[in-house]
Amino acid sequence: MAKKSSVEKNEHRRSLVKQYAAKRAKLKGIADDANLPMEERFEARLKLSELPRNSAAARIRNRCEVSGRSRSVYRKMKMSRIALRELGNKGLIPGLVKSSW
Repeated sequence: MAKKSSVEKNEHRRSLVKQYAAKRAKLKGIADDANLPMEERFEARLKLSELPRNSAAARIRNRCEVSGRSRSVYRKMKMSRIALRELGNKGLIPGLVKSSW
C-alpha cells in the first residue's frame, strides 16, 4: 500500500488540473499562435508560468485505485499488476482467466 500522503497529493493535483484547465488552454493557445505579436505571446507565457505547477496535466501520476501503487498500472483497469492478479485469482474480475499452457 502506498503512503496516504502520496495518494492525497495526486488527488490534489487532479483537482488543480481540472480547476485551471480552461485558463491554461486559453494561455497556451495565445502563446503558441504565431500570428500574434511576440510581446503578447511572451506575456501569455509569463502568465502561464505564474499558475501553480501542479495544475499541469503532466504532473499527474497514474496510480492503482486499489492499492495506490504508482508503478506498472494498467490504464484500462486503473489497477496495478499485483492488485489485478489478486482480484483475478479470487474471480472478482469478469472475463479474466488465468492462463496456463
